[in-house]
Amino acid sequence: MINLAKVVPLFSGSKGNSYYIGSSGEGVLIDVGRSCKQIENALSLNSIDISSIGAVFITHEHVDHCQGLRVFAKKNKIKIYASAGTLEAMAEKNLICPENTVEVIEDKIAVGNMQVERCDTPHDARESCCYKVYTSDGRTATVATDMGIMTDGVRKLISTSDFAVVESNHDVRMLKLGGYPYNVKQRILSDRGHLCNEACADELAGFIRNGNFRLMLGHISENNNTPTLALNTSVNALSELGMKSGIDYTLEVVPAETIGKSVVF
Repeated sequence: MINLAKVVPLFSGSKGNSYYIGSSGEGVLIDVGRSCKQIENALSLNSIDISSIGAVFITHEHVDHCQGLRVFAKKNKIKIYASAGTLEAMAEKNLICPENTVEVIEDKIAVGNMQVERCDTPHDARESCCYKVYTSDGRTATVATDMGIMTDGVRKLISTSDFAVVESNHDVRMLKLGGYPYNVKQRILSDRGHLCNEACADELAGFIRNGNFRLMLGHISENNNTPTLALNTSVNALSELGMKSGIDYTLEVVPAETIGKSVVF
């Protein structure tokens, strides 16, 4: 049996985020943004053996990315990697405990036969980042969400990956007219907030031209966006540049919860 590289988006959005990336019976988790029980159930429903997870990588300390970490990592004896700032912030919030094994990732580290590379992101967190995973069969996948603006470093990571999840968080008009407090709206719209649909759409053509033809839109806001609106904004922008969905690229939206939906890349 051939074990192909795959990404399984377990959860995505404001209620929690978690992605499994792996191949050949080994993998890693990017974020643990739901309870331990929910993460374990999602892994089971997607036929992923917890013993195959070599490590957990946390992007930043916001609760929708690490609320289940303390229990999940301790119970399953899984090592935690994050930036120094993120580890400090999580410790202050009691999101990790002495029984958890933790290590700072500065640049790139090996996990079994895989490698994981870190790249900093502009977000209103202590030291947020995104990750690119190099699977044991030579494939690469990047998960890049929670950033107010796209940076050259993140562009490079995504453009040189075989597959990527890119943030398309909100529709600006919906956000401005919605019920969020003014200060929250300003935070989301800032350079340390979240990428809107239009900002995301503007980036996709560059990724495709550089060779990443497999893309998914993630961290869709439940209150200030819809999956259809996010997808149509990007598809229309690419269409204006002569790029056709299903021919020049594939683009999907990450569902809020995933059962049996994996992406082989």
